[in-house]
Amino acid sequence: MRRPLEGILVLEFAQYLAGPYAGLRLADLGARVIKIERPNGGDAGRKLATKHLFADGDSLVFHAINRNKESYAANLKDPHDLEKVRRLIGRADVMTHNFRPGVMEKIGLDYDAVRALNPRLVYGAVTGYGGTGPWVDKPGQDLLAQSMSGLTWLTGSEGDGPVPFGLAAADLLCGTHLAQGLLAALVRRGKTGRGGLVETSLIESLVDLQFEVLTTYLNDGGQLPVRAKHRNAHAYLGAPYGIYQTQDGWLAVAMGCLSTLGTLIGCDALIPFRDEHGDEFLMRNQVKTILARHFKTRPTQYWLGLLDVADYWCADVFNYGQLMNHAGYKVLGMDQVVRRPNGTSLRTLRCPIRIDGDRLYSEVAAPELGNANETLNASE
Repeated sequence: MRRPLEGILVLEFAQYLAGPYAGLRLADLGARVIKIERPNGGDAGRKLATKHLFADGDSLVFHAINRNKESYAANLKDPHDLEKVRRLIGRADVMTHNFRPGVMEKIGLDYDAVRALNPRLVYGAVTGYGGTGPWVDKPGQDLLAQSMSGLTWLTGSEGDGPVPFGLAAADLLCGTHLAQGLLAALVRRGKTGRGGLVETSLIESLVDLQFEVLTTYLNDGGQLPVRAKHRNAHAYLGAPYGIYQTQDGWLAVAMGCLSTLGTLIGCDALIPFRDEHGDEFLMRNQVKTILARHFKTRPTQYWLGLLDVADYWCADVFNYGQLMNHAGYKVLGMDQVVRRPNGTSLRTLRCPIRIDGDRLYSEVAAPELGNANETLNASE
């Protein structure tokens, strides 16, 4: 299968997660993505480990987010190396970076400078908080951006204090947004022949993630979100929305009519509550407390048997082991194995996109530092 971005050359001056995540998606879609890395140590993400796990000297995080790429080692402070990189830029279709504002200007690889080298280039930049303003010099780090965005007041329950997402939500969303912008600019270039500048930031991505609830805030008189007291799942939605403990596990229940739910599960205590009166939100703490007591009386599968038949929205609550051993997960074919030339292999996940019915697998692991230097230098 020819992938949509075959023939597109991407130079990635990015490290850690947000910028490289955009490059990962472009590589999955067929682009040739070359990481420009420091000769001494490379992308700092090579040492950013989860659970202190490494493979072949690089962190699992680096392997996960840089598979299917190549690496070109260059000292951008060395005029000889910088000139080689400039020549690569002259051949490239896309260039990305996630340095703090001002860094690329000092090197001489800011957008205005490289546009003179290659007017067709699509240039993508990720920052923490934009290119101007009082936050411009703050570290663009995921937890810090989550904390400043208001997002931490949506997760957890009333009284918990601020609760961040348990993963790098800002980085991954921002990388997704950067990839979207780059693809749009490439489409425009195909029509006009003109490159362009694509910019986004961690804070903008997190604000956009909250567009639903921030729109509510902007139109309800500026009322701050109030989380439910019992197992809050969405600060702006009423009961029964949430996760409940059962006799032997957990059950997720989404939105639905309270009276219908009460009838289905035989909970007479729900009868006084009426959706048409707004009780599902105004009285959600009382309703959820009743449901919490009731769902504990029977096993999860008992409740699923009642609710699934009536098409009342509900689901199991899986851990990773339950998820990956379920037939529903296995049919997706998400797992793949990637390999380095030295035989090092690693289990990871494929791209979640399908093109013309085909899943996008690749066995190419994250690159060893400088693995493309010889090839690229010889091609000059």
